[in-house]
Amino acid sequence: MQSSTLSARLSSLTSDQLADLERRVLNRKAWYSLWQYCQLIAPDFYTEDKAYLKDLCDQLQTFWASDERVMVVNMPPRHGKSRTASLFVEWMLGRDPTQKIITVSYNEELSTTFARTVRNTISEVSGDGSTVYADIFPLTKIAPGEGSVKLWGTTDGGKYLATSPTGTVTGMGANLIVCDDLVKNSMEAYNERILEQKWSYFTDTLLSRREPGQKLIFIMTRWATRDPCGRALEHFTEIGYPPRLITCKAQQDDGSMLCDSILTAEDYNVILKTMAPGIVRANYQQEPVDVQNRLYTSFRTYSTVPSCLKVMAYVDTADEGSDYLCSIVFGVLAEDPRDVAVLDVIYTQAPMEQTEPMVARQLCGEYPVRVSSAHIESNNGGRGFARAVQELVRQYNGSAVVGWFHQTQNKKARILTAAPWLMAHCLMPEHWADRWPEFWKSIVTFTSDGKAEHDDAEDALTGVCEIMTAPKRTSIRVKATGDRSRLPAHIQPY
Repeated sequence: MQSSTLSARLSSLTSDQLADLERRVLNRKAWYSLWQYCQLIAPDFYTEDKAYLKDLCDQLQTFWASDERVMVVNMPPRHGKSRTASLFVEWMLGRDPTQKIITVSYNEELSTTFARTVRNTISEVSGDGSTVYADIFPLTKIAPGEGSVKLWGTTDGGKYLATSPTGTVTGMGANLIVCDDLVKNSMEAYNERILEQKWSYFTDTLLSRREPGQKLIFIMTRWATRDPCGRALEHFTEIGYPPRLITCKAQQDDGSMLCDSILTAEDYNVILKTMAPGIVRANYQQEPVDVQNRLYTSFRTYSTVPSCLKVMAYVDTADEGSDYLCSIVFGVLAEDPRDVAVLDVIYTQAPMEQTEPMVARQLCGEYPVRVSSAHIESNNGGRGFARAVQELVRQYNGSAVVGWFHQTQNKKARILTAAPWLMAHCLMPEHWADRWPEFWKSIVTFTSDGKAEHDDAEDALTGVCEIMTAPKRTSIRVKATGDRSRLPAHIQPY
């Protein structure tokens, strides 16, 4: 009965009345659904065949309604991630015009464009009867005198600020912070200092703009493990707020494309042949540059210093002026003597007169048990270095036996051979990237082809493996000073 009554009423409407009713229905749907809003505002781009964009809209909407704090979105260039973020901010202000929002991009121009788009959309007035923002969200309006592009507000007390890492953040707090493309290019992505500056800006400046229940969204293509997305994934997981992660690859595992109307397989092949392969795989496939083809894919970690049967050290001295000295103190685990835990690392280009006392103090450090022995490669000055370190150990009241030996095996072959054992049996501290950043960077970016400017960290880590895996029936012959009885059974002095 109700159905027939409704049909009768609809049939009595004129075409203009039906069109007006249809607009009202669509506007109401857009009020409830971000995807419907995007389709209504930009129907030519948000088409039904773009399933990944519908999923992104649904994820943003449910994230906003949830208790989650952090969301990370990694998508290829030109696939609509920033555009969708802009529409999300518009939709969210329509639903709640009291919200305070800060958006951050790598430079002022980009962040200003983001802000101008949102402001102009809210202020738009229809002149031809087409649907505008006010038709969907009539209660959200720009406050008089709040028309600045970078900083403006709503009549209900909401605020919007657009800035960059080189810009300023006013005294306003933020319910939502959107970090959109904080890394400009590969030059920034490969510069550890710049990446650290961007992360410090986020933690020290942006997070101080906190409002209760603040939410954070990171949107960008991937560059490196320690880019802002990578740091956010690691940091917020560690403190108990694991981010919601959305990852979209331009080309799927079966060879199909994420969206043929944006990037075809043919065009993608042109990009592959034109751009640096590492950058393509990072930006389009979301594989950080320092993860691709890397030799060490993962390490086991420990949170508290484990109990050790004994503690030893392996030292690779700097062969040439630009090389690094790498000294690794490691403990043999009491729980499983096949495993070792890296306890301390010195990785430096400092001259020998500085590194000798540094290593000596390291060998006298506080560990689960005292360092029993140190093994120093003597290929280039290692013998004199070892003797100087041993004398300093005595002066510092240490007891480590310092030995030196000549390494004759092929370095690349040694490093490649030792890698599987190290990933299975060598434990690193949970925050070793922060504790030894240069050492960490060398290890995680070292590729299986062995093409690296420096391999001193890998050489020393390989030495740890060789000490642990030397057959018990085979002695490693070293020249040593000090109490030789403290040497491990398979390490024999000349």
